[in-house]
Amino acid sequence: MLTLLRCLSRWPLWLLHAVGAGLGWTGYWLSPVYRQRFDANAAQAGVPRAAARGAVAEAGRLLMELPYLWMRPASQAILPRVRWDGAALIDAAHDEGRGIVFLTPHMGCFEVTAQAYAERYGKSHGPITVLYRPARKAWLRRLVDTSRERPGLAAASATLAGVRQMMRALRRGEAVGLLPDQVPPDGMGVWAPFFGKPAYTMTLASRLSQQTGAVLLLAWGERLPRGAGYVVHLSAFDDAASAASAPQAESAAAVNRAMERLILQRPQQYLWGYHRYKTPRDAGDGAATNQGD
Repeated sequence: MLTLLRCLSRWPLWLLHAVGAGLGWTGYWLSPVYRQRFDANAAQAGVPRAAARGAVAEAGRLLMELPYLWMRPASQAILPRVRWDGAALIDAAHDEGRGIVFLTPHMGCFEVTAQAYAERYGKSHGPITVLYRPARKAWLRRLVDTSRERPGLAAASATLAGVRQMMRALRRGEAVGLLPDQVPPDGMGVWAPFFGKPAYTMTLASRLSQQTGAVLLLAWGERLPRGAGYVVHLSAFDDAASAASAPQAESAAAVNRAMERLILQRPQQYLWGYHRYKTPRDAGDGAATNQGD
């Protein structure tokens, strides 16, 4: 498998995306469970079938671009393929000496947002630390662990130690990245509305902001057609005050509202097949059940 992934990492991005589009539709039609969840989640959000249809191919493109993003040589920069929209928000936070918490939904290419930040700002303002959940399969866990440890980019596991790692980074004025629409393990979140339906939602974003004074920014990486690259979109979090100071349930609801607004801007790039409304699994030993510690 690793040999295949290394081979794919050398393919041009346009070819990976072309193959990925077909793969996305193949998975959609071959898996009734996936297709039902995809359609149900889009309908729950009030997104018409025609508007969500493009996300089927985008899910396949997401999968096929991962070998390129994870396994290309560290010397091969991503920045030449990236345009920026709203980078002044990052510069303003840096000028104030504040850390940054990037909130990125499962939308577009979320891997590219962290890599682009690392290349542009890592040397001058320290690395960006991204939260991740270790893969269950050993070979995939080793691959993900090593691929995300790139220059200017550090990884923190969803454990108490990982949360402390992010706290220290923010207090140094560095940045961290979260996927706030990812279902956290049991004990690491609260139930809050997401497109009108209760979804188990992490509370980590508000805790990080509360305890470090970090700025909350919304970010997502738009995947451009025909392998033309990406646009990293950045915007202010309008409900930042609510998310940073309100009780956990209200903070989680504010984060979900922000994610909804982003998703509805470009529903054809959201991962509608993600199991957003599932019951969380047990956190297990060492998980960050007390996120503020």
